[in-house]
Amino acid sequence: MNIKFVFFSIIFIVQAAVFAQELITPEKAVTLALENNYGIKLAGTDVEIAKNNADILNSGYLPTLTGNAGANYNIDDTEVGFSDGTNRVLNGAESSSYNASVDLNYTLFDGLGRSYNYKQFKEIKQLTELQARETIENTIVQLFTIYYNVAELIENKDAVFQTLTISKDRLIRSQYQFEYGQSNKLATLNAEVDINNDSISLMNTLQELNNAKRDLNFVLGNTISENFDISTEVVFDNLYDKNELLEKTKANNISILQVNKSIGINKLGVKSETSAYLPTVGLSGSYGWNKNNNNAASFAAYSINTGLSAGLSLRWNLFDGGSTITNVRNAKVNLDAQNILKEQLLVSVVRDFNNAWDDYDNKLSVYRLQEHNIKTAQNNFDRTKEQFKLGQINSIEFRQAQLNLLNAELSRNQAKYFAKIAEMQMLQISGELLNVKF
Repeated sequence: MNIKFVFFSIIFIVQAAVFAQELITPEKAVTLALENNYGIKLAGTDVEIAKNNADILNSGYLPTLTGNAGANYNIDDTEVGFSDGTNRVLNGAESSSYNASVDLNYTLFDGLGRSYNYKQFKEIKQLTELQARETIENTIVQLFTIYYNVAELIENKDAVFQTLTISKDRLIRSQYQFEYGQSNKLATLNAEVDINNDSISLMNTLQELNNAKRDLNFVLGNTISENFDISTEVVFDNLYDKNELLEKTKANNISILQVNKSIGINKLGVKSETSAYLPTVGLSGSYGWNKNNNNAASFAAYSINTGLSAGLSLRWNLFDGGSTITNVRNAKVNLDAQNILKEQLLVSVVRDFNNAWDDYDNKLSVYRLQEHNIKTAQNNFDRTKEQFKLGQINSIEFRQAQLNLLNAELSRNQAKYFAKIAEMQMLQISGELLNVKF
């Protein structure tokens, strides 16, 4: 009775787990990740900030316009002496002044510094976009690593459940044989032990599957319900040319693209520092209004001035103690460092591509061998099953054939998804990951 209860309870759990589930295809998973993954969203905010920095409003090409206004009030004790020898004393004499102006400042020429800075901001924006692309690529690889882990566990669950069903049939058969005196109690006890072991394996697999589904949902931004299913179909119909992919790696690898962009930024940085050798020419203008209310000691009771003023200024830093020379030298050293980093990176990326290619080729070959091994294990199990029914072999030999088939299925499942993940990692290194159809 306990064995039956456990068996039917597990059947209920498995059937409930697959009832009315939403199907998440690879295409849908990628779409959900691009829209809702937290890392991708944060990368998007970095791109938005870089766009703002590369705008004309942050270039230094636009003038500044400032409004100013002020008021002063004074109470003074004043003694005034006149040229005829007389004097006048005023206690608590009041005076006030008011002013308002609009001031314009514009740099006509700054040694081309702002031009290089503006170009740097545009290059930094493009670098930030490449960094966002790297985040997307890493997220997609992470997504499918988890996605195919879920797929593997789903197929493992089906394989273990099938094994449990076979063990249940064996138990029923051994019970009938025991009742009719065709076998002893040992066969029934062995079948019960195997059912318990298969039940434990199934429950553990279900637990791993639930955990993996939660991990997948997290990468998707927790946008789907817990009750979902995924596609376990995997296709290996792409014929890759190694030399062609290697050339694409050198041209499109995200790390190489980023270091190329950094070299461009550093070249502009050298020019920006060099611009400090040249003078700065500025233009200023002001339109103002001033009113003064004088105290009684003044000849005029008040005065009002309204007018426009403009000026041109030249500033040339002839010698700044060597700071500009040092900054230019350091900028050139940084540029040399970026070129060295690029050389190192090219060697590293080529090595990584060759490793990824061999890893993919090896895992694909292993998967194909495992597919062939499944046929052998299935054929062996079918023959063993017939011999078991005829009483030509015992339950231990039958169980071994059963476990051999199960292990072959589990190994095949693992090899299949390992090969697919290796393919994606190879495409990521070559810069082609975002160009394939999922």
